Amino acid sequence: MAASDSASAVSAMSTDYLERILNAQVYDVAAETPLDPSPGLTARLGNRLLLKREDLQPVFSFKLRGAYNKIVRLAPDKLARGVICASAGNHAQGVALAAATLGCRAVIVMPTTTPQIKLQAVRARGGEVILAGESYDEAYRHAIELELAEGLSFVHPFDDPDVIAGQGTIGMEILRQHAKPIHAVFCAVGGGGLISGVAAFIKRVRPQTRIIGVESADADAMARSLRQGERVRLEHVGLFADGAAVKYVGEETFRLCRMYVDEMVLVDTDAICAAIKDVFEDTRAVLEPAGALAVAGAKAYVQAHQLREQTLVAVASGANLNFDRLRFVAERAEIGEQREAVFAVTLPEQPGAYKRFVSLLGPRHITEFNYRYNDARQAHVFVGVQVASRGEAQQLLARLAENDYPTLDLTDDEMAKGHIRHLVGGHSPRIDNELLYRFEFPERPGALMNFLNRMSSGWNISLFHYRNHGADYGRVLVGMQVPKNEMGEFADFLDSLGYAYWDESRNPAYKLFLG
Repeated sequence: MAASDSASAVSAMSTDYLERILNAQVYDVAAETPLDPSPGLTARLGNRLLLKREDLQPVFSFKLRGAYNKIVRLAPDKLARGVICASAGNHAQGVALAAATLGCRAVIVMPTTTPQIKLQAVRARGGEVILAGESYDEAYRHAIELELAEGLSFVHPFDDPDVIAGQGTIGMEILRQHAKPIHAVFCAVGGGGLISGVAAFIKRVRPQTRIIGVESADADAMARSLRQGERVRLEHVGLFADGAAVKYVGEETFRLCRMYVDEMVLVDTDAICAAIKDVFEDTRAVLEPAGALAVAGAKAYVQAHQLREQTLVAVASGANLNFDRLRFVAERAEIGEQREAVFAVTLPEQPGAYKRFVSLLGPRHITEFNYRYNDARQAHVFVGVQVASRGEAQQLLARLAENDYPTLDLTDDEMAKGHIRHLVGGHSPRIDNELLYRFEFPERPGALMNFLNRMSSGWNISLFHYRNHGADYGRVLVGMQVPKNEMGEFADFLDSLGYAYWDESRNPAYKLFLG
């Protein structure tokens, strides 16, 4: 095909999607969501960041747009028979609500492992839930069988022109809401429906605006496919950003992404958690991991390209977050922001070693401290420290080494952050005269040093566990070896400390697991 013919073909396809998007029917159920400023992120990034708030849709996700545009266009006889989809998340809710609005039967096939909260949400919107298989692939195969057996119409989550056009109305709204130049628009990528629709519109109307796709590093099917020039099927995908955890991107979405997507950005779990926190601080909204992908990608893109004073748009694509994930998100966000360093430090097992170690940390806030006595010669502690940047963390690492405190940087060690930090400790048969006390430390720099300064230099710390969870007071568990003839001095220490405390030395859990 000649270059001119190729250009004409691309133009024709672009016009086709432009017309599809302009004529998409989504607003019977979907809202035109705001394009909100993000002042905190704008100040930190040195670029103006705007958030396209798809988390404010009735189903808290953009998926409603594509689902409705697909279903409303079905022929009357097909609409009368009903629709079916396979989904464990936002697409299921979008299909259920869209079908209910049109008075249409909706069968939603979901894996048996789907959390109850998602099952209830789909049923509440009128969907008939059928549980089949333990994975999405098994649920999908069952949905296809039911589609044929019952004459239902399948609503694909991304690889359908009507679904893509419905999602493309987001791009239409962005350009209408911001008439001035936009350097780049960032979209989360799972199967590719969202970015395909947004890109098909924006590249036709403002081709100079860059379209950047963002994937989790452990679910990068589109990035791999674009690199290889053909669709790549992943064997496994990470499930933290489950709304975008797709093993095999769509045929049509891949075609459109090859035409229109300028760059793909990969981010890790910590960066996603940091982005969730960033958006919460600016909007008080809590995005789901997939919903925060675009924000995490915008941050990574700015850093990689040293971008300054540009206007960027990130599509906040969803907010269906399971509540039980909040603890994990909060714990990992500081690392994702490069504001916490996690170290394993070897200390000599002798009085005063802890005090000297803490003094080397300076005024920095200690976010975590885990230790259990096990060896008479040296101690290994797991410690988290608040830092301003990775550069500061490296400087601190060097300072500890210079002062004979061998230190291992665990900030990027997934096993250490996910598991080892919770397993530091256990029984220690070498401990005599151990007292176990629980304290509430005020959450301010210097609280730990105050504790160490007031305790006798002859008392050995045999256990220490502390984690800052953002409350006004930090909960701390401390084991101390205090000779019996110094119990009076120990009582004076507790009274003068000024911190709330509880004696846990007779706690049965302590005897069972730590004594």
